[in-house]
Amino acid sequence: MDIPLWLALIIIGALGIKLIRPPWWLVAVILLGGYLLASSALAPLFGPLTK
Repeated sequence: MDIPLWLALIIIGALGIKLIRPPWWLVAVILLGGYLLASSALAPLFGPLTK
């Protein structure tokens, strides 16, 4: 059974938010920071770490 990565991330994120209950601003900062880091000049440095 193959699950798309985006679906797995949504499910894990929803469970994490429901169980851990972090503040919404922290979730927004992490998502925005990850998005900005992925499109920055530092992205090649973090590429090998995520593979």
